[in-house]
Amino acid sequence: MFNKINPWSKRLQHSLELAKALYRDFRIYDFGSYALNRLTPKKGYSVQNNIAYGLKARHRLDLYRTSEPRVQRPLIVFVHGGAWMHGDKKDYGFIGEAFAKEGFDVAVINYHLAPEHIFPASIDDLSLALNYLTHSQQKLKIEVENLVLMGHSAGAFNVMSALYHPTPYSIQVRENIRAIVGLAGPYHFDYKGDPLCADAFDQDVPYQQVMPYYFVEHNQVKHYLFTANNDNIVGFSNSDELDQKLKALGNHSQLIQIPRVGHITMIGSVSSLFSRFFKTKAEIMRVLDEISPR
Repeated sequence: MFNKINPWSKRLQHSLELAKALYRDFRIYDFGSYALNRLTPKKGYSVQNNIAYGLKARHRLDLYRTSEPRVQRPLIVFVHGGAWMHGDKKDYGFIGEAFAKEGFDVAVINYHLAPEHIFPASIDDLSLALNYLTHSQQKLKIEVENLVLMGHSAGAFNVMSALYHPTPYSIQVRENIRAIVGLAGPYHFDYKGDPLCADAFDQDVPYQQVMPYYFVEHNQVKHYLFTANNDNIVGFSNSDELDQKLKALGNHSQLIQIPRVGHITMIGSVSSLFSRFFKTKAEIMRVLDEISPR
């Protein structure tokens, strides 16, 4: 899954093994995230759950407000992964806590899932959420002048596609997006017949008309592409080739490899319960400090 365009025969050989591994990891992660959220500290921030950013059931976000905001009160918008078919914001309270205690407000969003809702539904939802946050910043007591988009796996694809899309979105805070932090993101792969994510895309539409890699344009956004050294789901080439494409067009991009984590464990390692044992959160904080000093 999500590996760089490979010969069909090679993909077939590995597809079932990858499918089994990912479904197993998702089950483990679902159990683990429940435990993480139960044990996550509740001090140093407040949370408002199930804020409606649109009219449909999945148009909901949880907002974590820091008690010690940085200069310009920066906002992180986090988008979860799950092969566009799995996942829920309620499983990511530990993400809200991890960065709210560092001085960031954090919005963790839900979006519509496949197979009922295929690309670009999840990007439509992200665009809607960003515009809602813009319109509602006074009511929500947030600021959107210093915005960071962060996503894991499919969520990293979503945040990248919000900027690099075949039909550009009307995002009112586009000029306020300071950085994109993509964690183990699939940005350049052929989803045709993929056993895990084929149902998330129209199989009659070539990947070249979908992947954000093909729609990169020059801008002032800082891009931080994180990869997990033990990732057997998303191929390293996804981030490596996007990094090269971004730099070729004069954009800022950093390719950051995290040791001792896999595709799923990368996001879990951000939790305050485990972050001291891994480099993931420290590296994210390093890049956030570059764009939003205290």
